[in-house]
Order: sequence, then structure tokens, then C-alpha cells
Amino acid sequence: MKKIALTIAAVASLGVAACSGGESSTEANTAETNTTETTTEATGDTNAASADANAINAAENALENAGNAVENASEAVQNVSENATSNAQ
Repeated sequence: MKKIALTIAAVASLGVAACSGGESSTEANTAETNTTETTTEATGDTNAASADANAINAAENALENAGNAVENASEAVQNVSENATSNAQ
């Protein structure tokens, strides 16, 4: 009799577990949604970091160009000074 009761209890618990599959599906959908949101946020963060890196590169290039312009201006002043000295002699 105990074996029959245990068998019935086991079958009943399997039936209850099978009926609660909707909750697992909901949990799976929630997990999938969370994963999608996390992926979207990570993509946004990556794009923002890439934009920041591009801005840094642009700033570095602008700074280098400004340095080159100052150097060119300095050389031009030096050339004018040398030419003025040469012409004066």
C-alpha cells in the first residue's frame, strides 16, 4: 500500500510540476528581456566609448596641428629676421 501511495504522490507532483510550466516560460521571457536590455546597454556604452576615443583623437590631432602652426610661424619669423640681416649688410 505504501508503494502505491508513494507512486501516486510522485505522479501527482510531476503533474503539478508540468502545470507550472507557464511560470518557467515567463521567467525565461523575463531573463531573455533582461539579457536583451543588458546587451543594448553594453552596445550603447561601447558606442559612447568609441565616440569618446574619436573625440580624443580629434583633439590630439588639433593640438598637433596647432603645434605645427606655431613651429611654422616661428620658422617664418626666423627667416624674416635672417633675410632682414642679410639684406642690411
